[in-house]
Amino acid sequence: MTASPGNRSQPFATSGASRYIGVVQYRLYQDGDFPRIYAIENVCFNPPLRFGRQMMRELIAGGNSATWIAEQENAVLGFAIVEWGDDGDGLTAYIPTLEVLPGERRRGIGAELLSRLEASAAQAGAGLIWLHVDAKNEAAIRLYRAAGYEQKGRHEHYYARYRAAEIYAKALTPEDRQPSPDDVET
Repeated sequence: MTASPGNRSQPFATSGASRYIGVVQYRLYQDGDFPRIYAIENVCFNPPLRFGRQMMRELIAGGNSATWIAEQENAVLGFAIVEWGDDGDGLTAYIPTLEVLPGERRRGIGAELLSRLEASAAQAGAGLIWLHVDAKNEAAIRLYRAAGYEQKGRHEHYYARYRAAEIYAKALTPEDRQPSPDDVET
């Protein structure tokens, strides 16, 4: 696997009573993380949208992939996976999933995970990154658009009968290969 950006942290401050000032750490997947990230999968997605355990393990174990973890004080808040391969026109990256616990959303965690996926894919040599997103997931669509992704298509019945997916893609540039600063204030 091509080297990915190193561990970095992101300080944040919030005003909500259930949140507190702390540091969110971002790191690559390690042995022992699977139960915690699969628990997030179970919270974020219901069947038929949920990946099965075996499929999730295969995504994580792929030789041409990176799985990023967001955690705070040993609690996993979210994770994301990117995989890359040659599609005949060069190296292309695909994001099978990006997940943040519902109570931790709108803190910039998803955007930071997305940035790290892009950096990993760009460092591997991918010139394009793409994904499917539930056509009804307005928050995720806003995240991808804000990060420069453009809608390229739509698959009807992709997730289930009457459940469409939109396809979003973004060209990766040499700047995407550069890791962001160690600390990013939000």
